[in-house]
Amino acid sequence: MPKTCSIDYSDWRLERSSSIALYKQIEHYMKSKILSMEWEAGARLPAQRKLAKQLGVNRSTLVAALDCLTDAGFIEGNSGGGTVITDMAHRVDSMSPILPNWNAYVEEGSHYPNLPIIQTINNMEISPQMIRMGTGELAPDLLPTKEMEKTIRGAIDHGISLGYEQPLGHYPLREQLSKQLSEQGIEAAPNSILIVSGALQALQLIAAGLVGRGSTMLVEKPSYLYSIHAFQSAGLKMVGVPMDQGGIQVNALEQYALRYKASLLYTIPSFHNPTGTVMEQDRREALMNISNRIGLPIIEDSAYEALWLDAPAPRSLKSMDEHGQVLYVGTMSKCVCPGLRMGWIVGSQQVIERLADIKMQMDYGSSSLSQQVAAEWLRSGLHEARIQYIRAQLRLRRDFLLDQLKQHWSSFAAWRVPQGGFYIWVTMDKSIAIEALFKHALACGILLNPGYIYDRSSKHQLRLSYAYASFVEMERAIQLIAKWVKNKNVIER
Repeated sequence: MPKTCSIDYSDWRLERSSSIALYKQIEHYMKSKILSMEWEAGARLPAQRKLAKQLGVNRSTLVAALDCLTDAGFIEGNSGGGTVITDMAHRVDSMSPILPNWNAYVEEGSHYPNLPIIQTINNMEISPQMIRMGTGELAPDLLPTKEMEKTIRGAIDHGISLGYEQPLGHYPLREQLSKQLSEQGIEAAPNSILIVSGALQALQLIAAGLVGRGSTMLVEKPSYLYSIHAFQSAGLKMVGVPMDQGGIQVNALEQYALRYKASLLYTIPSFHNPTGTVMEQDRREALMNISNRIGLPIIEDSAYEALWLDAPAPRSLKSMDEHGQVLYVGTMSKCVCPGLRMGWIVGSQQVIERLADIKMQMDYGSSSLSQQVAAEWLRSGLHEARIQYIRAQLRLRRDFLLDQLKQHWSSFAAWRVPQGGFYIWVTMDKSIAIEALFKHALACGILLNPGYIYDRSSKHQLRLSYAYASFVEMERAIQLIAKWVKNKNVIER
């Protein structure tokens, strides 16, 4: 009778806090036993139920590990029952080169991969035929092509430097940002500003340099951060704090901060992504009081702050920050153009210098050419005129999309009118299967952003954007989806 393999708990246990998935840990352990010939060819693995119980994992986790081993030829099903070690697993041709298993490297890197649906969205956004109804980006015809050409010529006239920049970034750019921030009520000297390659890098630097692995970060629920893995990959745990029409529920915030021993809070108080919500002024004041009282640092993402459509947002958290509690993150991607990859972090000088040191280790500084062009853009006076133009265009687009929704979706969806930013947060009737709608729309050339990528409990929501799709495309998408709902093509079964 074939020998049965046994798990040796004296030298190995599952590391449940590890970033490596449990099924991969099981696969690696079994593979090492096979390659070291501790488990001989023909030896039988314990029954799946028994083995899963021994390991303390779900059977599906174990099956995932066994599938990997089967695909690699290490094990196979035996016609006599059970799973056995293959003879192939021990054959080593000494004349053959030992090639790296790149799949293992790809799977085991410390940075988590995007969720499959996020990867699908990212891949399909490059298709020119796709109607992009969820894209958080300005449409090509809203980008300042001619003005940017003029700006580049102006930068050249001032003398372009082709070398590296200083760790904090191009000084003239930081000077211009300091002046602009002062007009917003934020007093920040150039040495308190770090230039980064977009707001996402700002978040990655903060995750890498200011909080330890295993720390807890509070976020609004739903939140943009749930759609990326910058913080999870850095080993942080995210806890969602509920929101309502006035923004984050500050009464719950302090309880969450103390219960979970939170290290910091990430918030988008102005024209929130994905809901479009604006945090009320009294809540901002209450939030700052809580931050000061319990020592909770805040990351304030201001990506959409300048893009008000009806009235400016209340004062930024950073403008009320008297004790250096707030790290203020800004970007040119949403109001000028994403191709510059230009953002900044404003904070206390000690923190900014720490983040600058980490950035130098990562990429030795953002593009010096982009920084010089951005400095010229702000110096030239084009920025304010462009912001006003973008506001006017976004207002037209928002009102058009709202009109389409009112005409065609009123019977099965609800939404609030956003006062700025890019997005309308739509709640669909519970009979509509959002995942089925996403797939059906994708097959028909319409790309949607389901709410559950921003919060797993947002199973009936969509984030619609009026910033990218044309008027004709928005009309077509809204009317087609209404037709599918009417014909019950996307109804929950």
